[in-house]
Parts: sequence; structure tokens; C-alpha cells
Amino acid sequence: MKKGQPGPVEALPQRFSAWFSVRGWTPRAHQIELLRSAREGRNTLLIAPTGGGKTLAGFLPALVDFERPPVQRPLHTLYISPLKALAVDVRRNLEIPIAEIGLRVRVETRTGDTSASKRQRQRRDPPDLLLTTPEQLALLLASADSRTLFADLRYVVIDELHAISASKRGDLLSLGLTRLRAIAPGLTAIGLSATVRDPPELQSWLAPQFPRHESAALVVAPPGAPADLSILDTREILPWAGHSARHALGEIYARIRAARMSLVFVNTRAQAEYIFQELWRRNEDNLPIALHHGSLDVAQRRRVEEAMAQGRLKAVVCTSTLDLGIDWGDVDLVVNVGAPKGASRLAQRIGRANHRLDEPSRAILVPANRFEVLECRAAVDAAREGAQDTAIARAGALDVLCQHILGMACAGPFGADDLYFEIVSAAPYARLPRAMFDAALGFVSTGGYALKSYERFAKIKQMKDGRWRVANRAIVQAYRMNVGTIVEADMLKVRLVRGGGGTGAYTGPLRRGGRALGEIEESFIEMLAPRDTFLFGGEILALQGIVEDEALVTRASSDAPKIPSYAGGKFPLSTYLAMRVRRLLSDPREWSALPEQVSDWLRLQQLRSELPGRDNLLVESFPRGGRFYLALYPFEGRLAHNTLGMLLTRRMERAGLKPLGFVANDYALCVWSLADSGAAHPDALLAQDMLGDDLEEWLEEASLMKRTFRNCAIVAGMIERNFIGRNKSSRQVRMSTDLIYDVLRRHEPDHILLQAARADAASGLLDLDRLAGMLARVKGKIVHRVLDRVSPLAVTIMLEIGRESVYGEAQDAILADAAEALIEEAQA
Repeated sequence: MKKGQPGPVEALPQRFSAWFSVRGWTPRAHQIELLRSAREGRNTLLIAPTGGGKTLAGFLPALVDFERPPVQRPLHTLYISPLKALAVDVRRNLEIPIAEIGLRVRVETRTGDTSASKRQRQRRDPPDLLLTTPEQLALLLASADSRTLFADLRYVVIDELHAISASKRGDLLSLGLTRLRAIAPGLTAIGLSATVRDPPELQSWLAPQFPRHESAALVVAPPGAPADLSILDTREILPWAGHSARHALGEIYARIRAARMSLVFVNTRAQAEYIFQELWRRNEDNLPIALHHGSLDVAQRRRVEEAMAQGRLKAVVCTSTLDLGIDWGDVDLVVNVGAPKGASRLAQRIGRANHRLDEPSRAILVPANRFEVLECRAAVDAAREGAQDTAIARAGALDVLCQHILGMACAGPFGADDLYFEIVSAAPYARLPRAMFDAALGFVSTGGYALKSYERFAKIKQMKDGRWRVANRAIVQAYRMNVGTIVEADMLKVRLVRGGGGTGAYTGPLRRGGRALGEIEESFIEMLAPRDTFLFGGEILALQGIVEDEALVTRASSDAPKIPSYAGGKFPLSTYLAMRVRRLLSDPREWSALPEQVSDWLRLQQLRSELPGRDNLLVESFPRGGRFYLALYPFEGRLAHNTLGMLLTRRMERAGLKPLGFVANDYALCVWSLADSGAAHPDALLAQDMLGDDLEEWLEEASLMKRTFRNCAIVAGMIERNFIGRNKSSRQVRMSTDLIYDVLRRHEPDHILLQAARADAASGLLDLDRLAGMLARVKGKIVHRVLDRVSPLAVTIMLEIGRESVYGEAQDAILADAAEALIEEAQA
């Protein structure tokens, strides 16, 4: 504290100081520092551990302002949350100090679950504090009365900033923040986060970047008590593969029974359903255990949250819907089932236990297989060091830019120059060239050069004074129904068509008739090229084509599916954790911290083959059952490995190795073929130039780019999915966007949405940057081991082959049988 400055208590109004005293608290130094910084008008980023009073600190400047006599006030403070549940929970917790201090403040939430009548009333009669989401802010800013509503806005508090800033939702929010500053120039932005990899990135994100680069002030709280972290050293046999963690459910139930209140985190909704059901099967004590994930009805989620807040539940099985900020002080145990995929994600989940700064949070990680033990060990070590791996800042998405331009036209006429300079003050768009802005403006006004003759793509029109306005009221309604950046995953019907040759190649014209076999995620099918094979419903099928909302298939008689579907974690393994796992593998001195059955597994691998090093790439080749296998261990995450598998099999085909298929997980990749893959040198197969022509040829054949373009078209407002009284079917959307995609590729290949789709595919679906980095890192460092049988490490990836067609206990039984044979062979 600087000399002459008041102490923590003196810096607060008297009744605030009294409230802290009655509670037996002393205001923390970072709370007072943030209060001073924000009240001086400085945008400020607060980094504070869970339990450090971070949320209260963010609201203190606003609450102190409310010391003024109670008069009719306009909207004073906006709180932006990445999650609806977090906004609801923060309101519940905020109302306690407001009531106890005696402030006359109205606090309300506004999310997608808020009724239309309440949302309309909030615009006419806004509360003092409005707790909302990025999507609702975009809607409010697109309203004709937005300037009146936000004219006197004093503060914007953005919670869990790290979780949203480097995403399309963050891009939308950053553009919304620039518009708020244009409406209310005296606005102060406050960012809150517990896990930050690179503070300067978020400091820039919070501050305007035009006409000069600014950086928000930084307040860092001291760390809290070190977390009590452990990894379950199961008494059962630890599976070599699989994601169910079924072996540990009895031990998980025992931990829940012994704790006061537990959160059981998993990575997917399907896994949440499975774990919840299995825990109930073991629940002889009738413990109150609940389920929480994003597919559940909102009323059911709110009942679970309320019951947890009141201490009426023993445990909740949940997904990432409860990763952030939920403050349930009675939670004394976090159980993370499966690998956390990132050090920062683990830190977030740990922080949900014991919201007290001076007491340790208690968490236990439950690996589902042996590779996950290594990842859990790396994540625990990173958490103990306080290391972070949150997302890296990147250029703002172009489809989000188009949506924002349309939203600003809905709010009222604008000048292009004014809007451009406003947009480049947002950090994600600070380097946006004027030509790219003009291209986005041209898209919103005409659809682009190739589409400008179609009136339906003309969303905005230029007036005589040069300003732009929305074309008609119907455009405004469509914008309001479709705002946001989250596009729900589509499903395709799998339909068996007549005919087909013995190898899975269809011999006649495609006919739509045939039996429907079920539905499969479009994102998987569209990774395939025609005649690629996959498992579905226990059968090997060959894809013949995609027509509207159906994947047309024939039965295939090949020995194995070329590309079996894959399952696993929802999140990819972070680059940072991948590096730490490679380091752990390469140093046997580190193995003493691993369960005995895992260290024995690694020693056996060391004896039979070799272990991956820190910077090299281990490639193993071996025969088995009349086929030849190539196993690679890049540790670069599922997305990068699937892209590598697609490109590698193409190269192997050209080399005459007759690949039959591949399977990938976060750690490894396995390709099987009819020809001896050990005869080919991996250096040639894995050359960096595979990201050139091979990649372009594959993207030409696969439907992945069409799906990516479709998502960008929806976000940009080219295609509306939702209308008043009805929704456009995924079939209708697919037909529209596929036709437009083909037209643009032929006539306007540099169209802004094609550029947006390429950027999305490269960073999200294909993880090209990470794959390119790996290929560059291992150039000249590929270690090829030619074996006479499967290695212990390869067992784990080979057990992934074909397992997705069977679920539940049957899957576990089949895995156990397959594992027994493979393990016996590897140990022979």
C-alpha cells in the first residue's frame, strides 16, 4: 500500500466496513485495489483464486456507487457471464450483501431462459444491475432503444474472462463492448478470472485498441491454500483402453458417501448419463444424487442448482456446465472422471470445492485408462505449480463480424467509417484491414459479388446520405431469432441403399429408397470421402454419398472398416499437457509417482520396444492376424491425430501399402494395412508437405468444408434457421448452404464466408497449426521400431479399433476379451 493511502476498511463507506466487521471479515487488499482502480475510471483485470472474493470485488465499485440517495436510476452495471447457471448463482449470492448492507438496489438476470414479457419490461424499466450473457447483450445492442438503455452505463463486469475471450462468443462480446463504449464513453470494464495463462492478452482485450493501443490495469491476488490433489490408485485392474471408468465406480461411490457434498465432473453428456445411472445402481444408502448437463430441461437444471445451494444433495454428476464460478460452499470434494485435457480446466474444476481462500480444495482424479493416468499425473503436477494453458488469442472470426454489422444496422443507421473505427478498437479485430471490413459490409448488403442479383441476401441498404440501414423489419426479426455463435450439431439419417459391390463400392445410381438404420453425427460422416467404410449398428458400411439430410450407405465386405467412428473426451488434449506427458514418459525417474500397474506397463514397453521421447516421434510397425499395423505416438490431441490419419492413409495408398483404416485418440494413432507398412520409411510418409496437395485433395473430396461453411453462413446471417412460429429443418439449411457453397467456390473463391470457413476448419476441426508444429518438431527425429508383435503401448490404441459399435456392459466385456489376447501377446 502506498504511503498516505487509507487502509482497507477506511477505503470503504462506513456501512460497508461495518458489514465486513459483522461477518468477521477484513476486506482483502485486491478487493480494495480493484475498487480504487475502477472508481478512477481504469479498465481493470483481476486475477484471483477461487474463494478469494473475486465476484464481490468485481461488484464493489457499483455497490459503493449505490450509496447515493435512492432515486430513479438508469441501468448502472452490466455483469456478463459465459453460463446461464453462473448468472443465476451470482444473483443469488449478490443479493445477500445488498440486503445486509441495506442498499436499495434492483438486481435481475436476463438469459435465454428469461420470459419474453420480462425481457420487454427490462428494456422499459431496467434494473440497477443486469446479469446477462454475450448473446443477450448482442440482442439489446441491436435494439432501436439501445442508446437510451445504455447511455448512463457505468460498469461492465465480465466474469471468467479467460473462458470466453478466445472464442467466437468472445469475439461477439468484444464487439458489443466497443459499441457500449461508443454509447457510454465513461464506461469502465472489469474482467475477473482465476486462471490466466498470459495476463497481457486479457489486459488488451479489456481495453480499447483504437485510436491508440491501451491496456487494462492488472490486480493480482495472492494465491490461496494449495489444493489437496490426488489420483485414484484403484484396487481394480486398470483398463488399457476405454472411457467408461466402470472399474472405479464402486470406489467413486465410497468417496461420495464419505464426503459432505461432491461434484463428479465428466467430459461428455453421454458419460454423465452413464456414470449417474451406474452410481444409482450402487446407491444402497439412498443418497440424494442428481444429474446436470446442457441437454437437460432448464427447469430441471435450476432445481438441481437450488437443491445444491440449499445443501439438500449429496452429489451432482455434471459436465462443463458447472466448470465455472458456481459458489456452493458446502462442496468439499471434486471427483474428475477421466483426464481433464487441460491444466486450467482442472484448476477451474478443483475450485468448485471449498470456496474459502485459506482452506485447500480437495479433488481426486479418476483415470479411465492407462494413458489417462499419465495425463492426470501431468495435470496434477501443473496444478501444483500453478501453470496455466488457457486458449491463445487469435484474430476475430469473420462470420461474427458480419453478424455484428447486421446487428448494428438493426439498431439504427450507421456510417461505414464510424463503424470500422469502432470495430478495430476491439482487440480481436484490432488488425482488421479496411478491405476486409468492406468485404464484410458488402456481404451484409448484397451477399457478395456472386450473389448480389438475389434480393434475399440484401440485408442492409445505403441511404442518400451514405449511411447504411436495415432493409426491412423482417430482417430485424430474423436477426433477433438467430443471434449468437453457437450452432447445434446436426444428425444425419443413415439409410441403406440397394445394390453395391462386394468391396463396398456402389455399382449403380444412388436411389433414396431403403431401410433407415438410425442417426449419426454429421460431423463424423462428413469427415469421410465416398466409399470410405465405417462401423454402425454392428455392421461395416460404405458411404456412397450424402443427399440432403441422409447418408446413403451400402453394406461392405471388407475385412475392417477403413475409418471407424471414434469416441472419447469432448475436449482435445492441450498442447501444454501433451508436452508434460512426453516429458513424463521419457524420464523413468518420474515413474515412482505413478500407480504400480502403470509403471510396470511402461517398463514392459521399454523392454519390448521404446518409449516416446520429449521431442521425437516413436513409430512402431508390426504384423498381426494377416495385417500390418503402424502405431504412432504424437500426443497432439484427437483432432490433429484424425487429420494426420486421413492424410497418412492417402500417402500409404499411393505408396501401394493398401491401408484398410485407422483409429486415433488423444495420445496415439494406429493404421492397419494389407501390405507391410514397416517397409516404408516413416520420414517420407510424414513429410511436412502432406499439408499441401494431400490436404487440398482430401478437402475437395470430403464434405467437411461444406459443413464448416454451413455453420459460418448461419452465424453470419446468410441463412436463418429460426423463424417466428417455426424452425427451418437441417435438411433445408443443408440444401441452401450446399448450393451456395458450390456457387461461391466456382465464381467467388475469395468470398468472405469461404475465408471464414477455411479459418474455422484449420483451427477447430483439423487443428492444422498443431499438426504442422508437430511435423516440424519431429523432422529428422522419427524413431522407427520394427517389431515382430504388438507392443504394450500399442495395445491401448488397438483396443479402440471397432469398439464404438457396442456400448455399456457388452462393450466392457468385449474390451476385456480383446485386451486379454493383446496383453498376452505383448507380454510374451
